[in-house]
Amino acid sequence: MILTTTQTIEGYKIENYLGIVTGVSVKMPKVSLSFNMKKYYQSFETRLNDIKEEAFQNLKENAQKLQANAVVGINLDIETSDSTGVILVSVTGTAVKIAV
Repeated sequence: MILTTTQTIEGYKIENYLGIVTGVSVKMPKVSLSFNMKKYYQSFETRLNDIKEEAFQNLKENAQKLQANAVVGINLDIETSDSTGVILVSVTGTAVKIAV
């Protein structure tokens, strides 16, 4: 499956637009009582990347349900909550069928 932020895929022709698809992942990071800010930020970055990957996997699964073999125009939105520590990642794009 091809995933891209652009509206077209160079070298491929879009045969059919199948609909908008979204992949979402919401997690609360593990709390650690560490006074080492470098470790805290490394841990946060690792956790964010894991959540982002899960959202992309959900996007791909939703696109496959529509018989798509690509998603174009992908937009990534990351939100965090200061009060709860929740991280929300939403990935949205247009599922398409491309000629291969």
